[in-house]
Amino acid sequence: MTTDPLRRRWLRYGAAATLAALARWAGAAASTAAGDDARAVVADEPARLAWVRARLAALPGAADWLLLGEQHDADAHQWLEAAAVQALAREGRLAALVLEMAERGRDTAALAPDADEAAVRAALAWHDAGWPWRRYGPVVMAAVRAGVPVAGGNLPRRQHGEVMRDAAWDDTLPDAQQRAALHRALDEGHCGLLPAAQLPAMVRIQLARDDAMAATLLERRSPDRTVLLVTGAQHARRDRG
Repeated sequence: MTTDPLRRRWLRYGAAATLAALARWAGAAASTAAGDDARAVVADEPARLAWVRARLAALPGAADWLLLGEQHDADAHQWLEAAAVQALAREGRLAALVLEMAERGRDTAALAPDADEAAVRAALAWHDAGWPWRRYGPVVMAAVRAGVPVAGGNLPRRQHGEVMRDAAWDDTLPDAQQRAALHRALDEGHCGLLPAAQLPAMVRIQLARDDAMAATLLERRSPDRTVLLVTGAQHARRDRG
């Protein structure tokens, strides 16, 4: 399994040539400038939606893709993501919602807007143990209720073994410093508990996940509308995500 040249550019440069904006939502690094910090509004749904609408309106032009890099266990991030889905959908700007939390090849395209949550979870083959539905259900269902397709973007688990053995992935990041930084990030993300010999395989999986999500975003591209990606912060980085 290898990446094509276009998706390699995505991985290397964070889609800098085609991505109109990369939004970083509330968290420890939230801006302290007046009005920029979502922590003051995140617990209030109307205020949260207004905050998100203002941020979207401030983007420099229409974005083909909008990447929201989250902390997976931060409820506030998922609340803001749901608000972003609602705001874009109400303006008719949302082409699709792509999720790291479901595998590539799964989507809700065949479901009606009034589909129940069980049908949505079945369509996405939702893995609740890894991605608690209580967190992500509101994000997903906001898109479904708006008639917007939800697509999985993550590397299918059945492909993990092949990717881990494929040394071609090692050339995806040509910059040695980027490779070293990704190794450190994965090591720290696993609390230093991964054996050193396992790290190269884990890096390949990380890069292949980036590639799968990039491919899904490219497939879902729609003129004059935005495809929204919800993913972990590492996958949304401009330098190596």
